[in-house]
Amino acid sequence: MAKLWQKDYQLNELVERFTVGRDYLLDLRLVNADCVASLAHAKMLASIGLLTEAEVDSLRGGLSRIIAESTARSFVIRKEDEDCHTAIENRLTKDLGEVGKKIHTGRSRNDQVMAALRLHARSRLLDLLGAILDLSRALAEFAEKHQAVPMAGRTHMQLAMPSSVGLWAASYAELLLDDYSLVEQAFTLNDRSPLGSAASYGVPLPLDREMVARLLGFSGIQNNVLAVNNSRGKLEAVILDSLDQVGLTLSKFAQDLVLFSMPEFGYFRLPEELCSGSSIMPQKRNPDGLELLRAKSSTLSAAATQVKSIIRGLTSGYNRDFQETKEPFLRGLSLAHECLQIARLTVERLEVDEARLRAAFTPDIFATDAALEQVRAGASFRDAYRKVAANLGELAGRDPAEAIEQRTSSGNTGNLKLEGVYSAISARRHGLGSIEKRVEQAIVALIGEKVQL
Repeated sequence: MAKLWQKDYQLNELVERFTVGRDYLLDLRLVNADCVASLAHAKMLASIGLLTEAEVDSLRGGLSRIIAESTARSFVIRKEDEDCHTAIENRLTKDLGEVGKKIHTGRSRNDQVMAALRLHARSRLLDLLGAILDLSRALAEFAEKHQAVPMAGRTHMQLAMPSSVGLWAASYAELLLDDYSLVEQAFTLNDRSPLGSAASYGVPLPLDREMVARLLGFSGIQNNVLAVNNSRGKLEAVILDSLDQVGLTLSKFAQDLVLFSMPEFGYFRLPEELCSGSSIMPQKRNPDGLELLRAKSSTLSAAATQVKSIIRGLTSGYNRDFQETKEPFLRGLSLAHECLQIARLTVERLEVDEARLRAAFTPDIFATDAALEQVRAGASFRDAYRKVAANLGELAGRDPAEAIEQRTSSGNTGNLKLEGVYSAISARRHGLGSIEKRVEQAIVALIGEKVQL
């Protein structure tokens, strides 16, 4: 079987190994996406008279069989194939004959790769957006359940002011909604069909790019064919950068729980099933999931940096350097989803020790409250500040719960406004559901069944 670029010579074996890299392994994730994109392209070729309807039907059957094998993990991509695109075309040619050689008409392997990556990324981003909303809701529910439980607020890691478990958890619920907006914008940029751009400069055929976009459930096309290619790697970096923001939120969340579940604090308890043990110390219960969540946020950030470093300074048009952006991109998509799942599991199983939380409220944590009481009585803040600082011993006996209730401005411990968080989650869930429905209907209409891309 031939490579897509095969001519009348053989590539040096060392060069072949070097240029193929791990693509033939990575592309196992892209087989279904490439098959779906190929069928949409075939239907378009038929609409402009370059394939017959009988040939399209034949290709649909061949591509459906490949999808079934890929779903069952039995489709093989050999190193000699280089990638899934070659393996699929060779299989179609072997099974269907001459029509298999026609499927590449009007396409470059470059826009095939981009189409498969965008379809796969679209599917993964829809999952990720759903996972962000799931975690945000879990945190909002945790905040609601524990909104009146006192928790010492800290700055510089030192005791600062009265706070609550509700405020702590709700802060992460809202941060994730901000992250959602960034990932959603990245999704919008990704949700455009690149097919028809070929190797950066289009082809002298009347390709109906809009038809292909509709068949694949994209919102439209990315218009300028050179811009399509010049966005390769850049688009992947935008997506990874948005996921990096999710990772930053999860890293801070993990660090909080690692710290506050230590015996010296004891604010939270992690159930046994979320903790591993030590190979030498029988008593240990280690928060390995949270520690790795913290570390993997750095791995996610590194993927974004790696992609940007590869594409930085490349000239317009296709360059083989783009191949090296695939692995960190695919790794980042999978890793971000795993991190969100771990975080949600942790929130759902997390236990709160209210007694230990209350015990952390030493009298000096009420110093700012005491100063503001004097301000309400007519003193200037600076005089009240100095007077309280000189008499910290007089702050004993205050009630943390009362301090929480007195903070009633929007977003404060006594007024979390969780209804707004729930409303934002529901609105985003509705919008996400509409996109998922659009995509699923398009793919089912094209291939005849649901396909995991």
